[in-house]
Amino acid sequence: MNKLVSETEYSWNKIPLLTLLFWIMKITATTLGETGGDLVAQTLNVGYAVSTLIFLGFFLVVLTLQLLAKRYIPPIYWAVIVATSTAGTTMSDYMDGTLQLGYAKGAMLLVSLLIVVLLIWKMVEKSLSVNRISSFRGEIFYWLAILVSNTLGTALGDFLADDSGLGFGGSALLITAALVLVVLAYFFTKISRVVLFWIAFVLTRPFGATFGDLLTKPHEQGGLAYGTKGSSLILLVLLIGLVIYEMVRQSKQAGGERYSHQRVKVVTR
Repeated sequence: MNKLVSETEYSWNKIPLLTLLFWIMKITATTLGETGGDLVAQTLNVGYAVSTLIFLGFFLVVLTLQLLAKRYIPPIYWAVIVATSTAGTTMSDYMDGTLQLGYAKGAMLLVSLLIVVLLIWKMVEKSLSVNRISSFRGEIFYWLAILVSNTLGTALGDFLADDSGLGFGGSALLITAALVLVVLAYFFTKISRVVLFWIAFVLTRPFGATFGDLLTKPHEQGGLAYGTKGSSLILLVLLIGLVIYEMVRQSKQAGGERYSHQRVKVVTR
């Protein structure tokens, strides 16, 4: 029993549980990344190259804090998610606009890159677990895969909305249908949960982008006309509220576990 407690105490638990709350927060954070990225690059006229450097710098700062942490700290973890989304948004637009690759070629390149990252992760760590991070090196692979996934999600969403002929409404329906299929596959098939996780992670990025478009687009285009500033503020407040809720829930759970552990000590004496 002491060995079990020791292993639990020293194992890293630096990522949240994959619950419905996780996916709600993920969509909120990546949508904030979309509107925030557009706010800096377009509304503030900084440009994609400069904004990419700004957001990559922000990503490196919050990622460093995450790597230094010894447990899951919601504000830091979700700050990194937002950072990967903002960086991914500007990186995708930079590939399309500045490098002239186009969304289709950019998406294919990013799919290949994601597969390479996952394969190397599997070869080095012997696991692709998205439930528990057990090493510093594994966490590096985890965040690299998330950065590529969010960039891929941006490129895929832009391709479906702008280049595929489906338009805003058609692409939203297609992505929603694909996510429903992923959920059904999770409950009714034996498809690898890791594969389904990364598919869902990529698809929730453009899914959130459609929500961002709904907030930012003018009324004549079917949007709510909040603009990038108003939308980013709304999403930021929502995400802060969800993070606070997560911290309270985490604190209650930790208190319950400490109480149970104390009872076990009393019983085993």
